[in-house]
Amino acid sequence: MTFFSKRGEQVQSIADKYIEAELFSGIEWQVETNGQVLTAGSVGCSDHAQQTAIPDGAIYRIFSMTKPIVSMLALQLIEQGRLRLYDMLAQFDERFGNMMVLTADGLIKPAERPITVEDLLTHRAGFTYEFIHGCHIGQYYREAEINADGSRTLDQMMGALAELPLAFQPGSNWRYSVSIDVLAHVIERATGESLPSLLAENIFSPLGMTDTAFFVPEDKRSRLMTMYGVGILDGSPALAPSPQTLEPLDVDAMYPVDQPDTFVRGGLGLYSTTEDYMAFARMLLTGKAPDGTVLLSRKMLSLAQTNRIPESQLPLNIGPSVFLGYGWGLLGRIMLDQGRASTLSNEGEFGWAGAATTYFWVDPGEQTVGVVMTQYLGTALPLSDDLRTAAYQMLS
Repeated sequence: MTFFSKRGEQVQSIADKYIEAELFSGIEWQVETNGQVLTAGSVGCSDHAQQTAIPDGAIYRIFSMTKPIVSMLALQLIEQGRLRLYDMLAQFDERFGNMMVLTADGLIKPAERPITVEDLLTHRAGFTYEFIHGCHIGQYYREAEINADGSRTLDQMMGALAELPLAFQPGSNWRYSVSIDVLAHVIERATGESLPSLLAENIFSPLGMTDTAFFVPEDKRSRLMTMYGVGILDGSPALAPSPQTLEPLDVDAMYPVDQPDTFVRGGLGLYSTTEDYMAFARMLLTGKAPDGTVLLSRKMLSLAQTNRIPESQLPLNIGPSVFLGYGWGLLGRIMLDQGRASTLSNEGEFGWAGAATTYFWVDPGEQTVGVVMTQYLGTALPLSDDLRTAAYQMLS
């Protein structure tokens, strides 16, 4: 069932076309403006082969949409005086105390300065991902199974990561990376508490995010959407996009559903629903929970929504994907210049996406938030851009 205003028929039409072309199995979305639902609905199936209906409260692996949630927790700790932007990674884990940098021309040099919490929040620490096009240390991440081994604890993952070189001197570049996983480790070391318990206490419970966690209880697994895609994220980057077909993809080795005692990450790993993530996105407009409790102060929200990437390191890119007009704040991308934008947006619009084609945006200027959910890993299709553009054209 789909609910939309008359002008919202374009959102429905775009989603329908993607489903009819069998490019995605199921798509769900919700957009609100000024606290009112602008458009919401779902089309397609939870499981394409079985033609299983998308259940109420469908659960998705949200991959990198985990990052803004963990980043927000870090900002809360900064407000509490338990963490600072200028704190150094090595303060919390001495294994990162003598990092080396492997330059693109093969030279090995000591890191010129320590990695800071700000570096981690802004992806300027020198870390990388194994799937980044052109990254000369990606092969070391693949060999060490930095992301591929979901059976390791976060601390064990950090032990493997600390043995690898950085891709560049801290602060000298922007590269999408495992830095929020490292931030999660810092959070646990700084507080002496587990990341899941901190998230539950400080974010999930106040916002009523009852279906968001690093695992899915057995009694909820019938609501878990089937994953599709062209491959998982632990291999060499593809030279060209693969044809998009609805073949189920097993990602449990890197993203287990049933290991709550060991599987904790910062850059991926959470399971969530459209309703839960809307609660998080909605909060980012005001910093407040539904009962008025302040989760982030007005000044911290303002700080988080300020670009921290110098012009010399723009535009941001993840391999062939270039984010024209965007900078990066403390919670994710942020639109700086509509004159450079390649999609419909608004100055100050911010948010992020997940590798399985999940997506959210927050537009303070238009008092609008939106979430798009599906489960396809590695798509090159502009589903999120198309649905966001259609939602923006509804605004009067």
